[in-house]
Amino acid sequence: MDRKVESVLSDAVRANSGRGSLTRIEERLAYCFADPALLEQALTHASALTTPGDMSGSYQRMEFLGDRVLALAVANMLYENFADADEGELARRLNQLVKQETCANVASALDLGTAMRVGEGEDQSGGRHKRALLADICEAVIAAIYLDGGFGAASAFVERHWRDQMVNWEGPLRDAKTTLQEWAQGKGLVAPTYTVTNRAGPDHAPEFTTRVDVVGCAPASGRGRSKREAEQMAATTLLEREGIWTAKDAS
Repeated sequence: MDRKVESVLSDAVRANSGRGSLTRIEERLAYCFADPALLEQALTHASALTTPGDMSGSYQRMEFLGDRVLALAVANMLYENFADADEGELARRLNQLVKQETCANVASALDLGTAMRVGEGEDQSGGRHKRALLADICEAVIAAIYLDGGFGAASAFVERHWRDQMVNWEGPLRDAKTTLQEWAQGKGLVAPTYTVTNRAGPDHAPEFTTRVDVVGCAPASGRGRSKREAEQMAATTLLEREGIWTAKDAS
């Protein structure tokens, strides 16, 4: 067979095989992409790229967008379903539903880890099962759906996979920072103070480490993708350590 013809046929076989794999993912997502390249990029970790330093083919930028689309979709769901909730309760419910653990659980349920494109080193280190990567890829897939089909399609996806968690959540309706401040005031102490002790990661996906100080208690630290999230985690750590909250209260 002519080598040029053989090459074309091989490329066609690979393309069809890849498309078949994407189709199976689309079935799990219950969404068919007009532009499958968006889904492929959403599933691509930076370690799988062949050009060092060029992140344009990875999911990083899509994760940034998906995080915001998810927050808006969840906020809309909460606004419609909890008509009697005040702003504080809505915010606490929102934080619970968009946090890393929740996104990672959705990604695991959809088996997105097996579809993720990762480099050999990342694969051998268990990258397909890392909670942080699963959460990132979940947000990137939301962005891909948004870019392909608009907010309505992305919102419908979020509705399918977040509604049960929204309805069945039994966590505390008071957030950690508020609880810690009220506890300190009840003890006659000065209000807790929060200090950012470290900032890591790229500008589009930073990670903050924050320390909380309360008179009479050892400091506690927490990490998060925003200063607010890091403060909440630091407050949670102190509350649990002092026996004010249990792990169940903080969930």
